[in-house]
Amino acid sequence: MAEGLKRAAVIGGGYAGIAAALKLAENGIPVTLFEAGKVLGGRARVVDHHGIRLDNGQHLLLGAYRETLGMIGRVGVREAFFRLPLALTVPGRFALRTPALPAPFHLLLGLLNAQGLPLGERLSAIRFALRLRLMGFRLMQDSSVADLLQKHGQDKNIGRLLWEPLCLAALNTPIDQASAQVFLNVLRDSFSHARSDSDLVLPRVDLSALFPDAAAGLIRKLGGNILTSRRIKRIETADPGFTMHWEGGAENFTHVICAAAPQHALPLLSELPELASVAELIQKFSYQPIATIYLQYPQQVQLPQPMLGLNGGWAQWVFDRGQTHGTPGLLAVVISAEGEYQQVPAEQLATRIATELKQVFELPEPLWHKVIVEKRATFACMAGLERPDQRTGLRGFFLAGDYTAGDYPATIEGAVRSGVKCAELVSDSISN
Repeated sequence: MAEGLKRAAVIGGGYAGIAAALKLAENGIPVTLFEAGKVLGGRARVVDHHGIRLDNGQHLLLGAYRETLGMIGRVGVREAFFRLPLALTVPGRFALRTPALPAPFHLLLGLLNAQGLPLGERLSAIRFALRLRLMGFRLMQDSSVADLLQKHGQDKNIGRLLWEPLCLAALNTPIDQASAQVFLNVLRDSFSHARSDSDLVLPRVDLSALFPDAAAGLIRKLGGNILTSRRIKRIETADPGFTMHWEGGAENFTHVICAAAPQHALPLLSELPELASVAELIQKFSYQPIATIYLQYPQQVQLPQPMLGLNGGWAQWVFDRGQTHGTPGLLAVVISAEGEYQQVPAEQLATRIATELKQVFELPEPLWHKVIVEKRATFACMAGLERPDQRTGLRGFFLAGDYTAGDYPATIEGAVRSGVKCAELVSDSISN
């Protein structure tokens, strides 16, 4: 490496890694992005099913996800979203719609007029929301979401219909384990500033077209390099910087951002003695799955809304991709976190979910199905979990990913924020 030349490597082509590489390229720093797989996007990417483009999981964004939405806009993706004011509907059981009022009044009035809850529970939910606001959405000590709800008088009925589905959707962790503080961070950003922050933002395009493909084009245009099917096998400290080793090659960089998923980052970190404490933290992580069950019905099948909640069975949410993605009759059902569904074969799971949908919507039999289960979809966002900082004890080496220290759980926004922060840390390091 030429004396004085600063070059950055980013390991991992998920949303965190792409965000980091893009920000570095925008800052004029030579960057190479290494991705082990053939496709960018990490856990938010497109998969091919007999010529049909499906997402490896159904993702939902919120209006509060400003870093993600801003970055998607910067790479030139237009009309990429189906944006709706917050509406949570479980057909025949529960409905919450927020009126066009400033925050937090839209939520308070929405709770007051929620259908499916007795007046006492609606008033209790309003008191809870007001109390959280007075607390600044901060806890003196973290606890589980279940304990928080019990402490504030949220009974099992409203918990089952409102708070638990929100917690599972946001944290992908059961409420008796999930971090109440992280849950409050999401509620704070969604409900306490602008009304539009609580908007449901549904992608209209597949997850690769949403950001990774366009971002890769811009990174290359700005002089960056992207190498797919390039798995980093080993990292060695060098003078200066680091040597990245892969099958059949090696290259030196002054700065490294490791944006691989924690379970994939761990083997690389474990070989660097300076990062022993970071590796020890990550070894303590546990993980939660997400199942997405795609069911193709005749093209005339359409749900009353693009997104609906389900309660009482295994299915938790159903998305009408005919309304969002222009694929008529294609429904995507999501099951977050661990559950009994993990014990059954894919064929049996699809049959069970089709039966649950038929009971609610009187649907015909599906024409085909595709089950995608990400066994380690997210880290388990548990109460009191210690997460590693983006800075490490090794100069020039940074960690990016939704699992690193931050306000958010394992979300696209958390990933993007961490990637941008790492890029800024690298930029500051170089300028200083």
